[in-house]
Amino acid sequence: MDKDILTTSETARLLGVSVRTAQLLIESGALTSWKTPGGHRRVYRSDVLRFRARKNPAPAALSARVLLLASAERLPVFKTILAAAGGCSVEAHTDPLEASFSMGSRAPAAVIVDVEQETKARISFLEYVALNPALSRTKIIALGGLPSAGPDISSRLHAHVANPQKLADSVGTALQDLSEVAEPFSVAPSFPVAVNEKQRLAALERSGLLDAGADETFDQLAWLARHSLKAPIALVTLLTATHQFFKSRLGLEITETPRSWAFCNHTILQRGVFSIGDLARDERFASNPAVMSDPHFRFYAGAPVLDPDGFAVASLCVVDYEPR
Repeated sequence: MDKDILTTSETARLLGVSVRTAQLLIESGALTSWKTPGGHRRVYRSDVLRFRARKNPAPAALSARVLLLASAERLPVFKTILAAAGGCSVEAHTDPLEASFSMGSRAPAAVIVDVEQETKARISFLEYVALNPALSRTKIIALGGLPSAGPDISSRLHAHVANPQKLADSVGTALQDLSEVAEPFSVAPSFPVAVNEKQRLAALERSGLLDAGADETFDQLAWLARHSLKAPIALVTLLTATHQFFKSRLGLEITETPRSWAFCNHTILQRGVFSIGDLARDERFASNPAVMSDPHFRFYAGAPVLDPDGFAVASLCVVDYEPR
């Protein structure tokens, strides 16, 4: 007679996966478990059968998070390449179990696994992602060779990238594919936008920042940026499809501008600080109305403000009338 309580090995056999993948499913909470007095994990057979039978999970929330799993030596290279993708927040890991925990209850847009090295543990992690119903809309990208990939992984792969230099393109496609939001622009914009701009605009709407009134917290952040950097102007900006709204403003009277004027269009594509020492000498900004004429801005520095799904819903920035 089938046992009601299963060990990790028995769970792996029932699911048809490796023991390592079963451990990941259990440790991440995808399968409910408990520990015996001896410290061993146990799982109810009924829970495993329900997990295996789930065919049509609820759609995951749209996301800008990209989870990267690779060796410590290769992570910096991949992170530099991914910076060119724009619009995504990269979370880098070297340990598969750590990576599975970091996903938490919010499914990432894409999972990238370097299987060129230490393939056994990472193939197991790929298998875990491919089988997890909660990650059914997460795009899976494998880097390097994939010698032992089973059908569960192969059928779920969004891309198999042999050349790391092609990684940014694959991620860009993955982010774009997730969009289910109406087109934000009636004509091609004159400013740079991320491939997942439609999703970012939806995230901004979900945040409630556009509808909410003044908030002292944002003023405090703007004050801190202005005071710390000794800048005459500090702003917290929100970018819609057509306008740049100032959620907080210090040193500036106007409350909004056309989006095409916004230096923050470039900031929200970054995940670090974006700065321009002299706006008048940069061809991207020299013809900007705020640079060419009043108020004749010369310096800008900004950082994106991210929501829990990794979308840049705002920016915190400082502006000066002199180059810096």
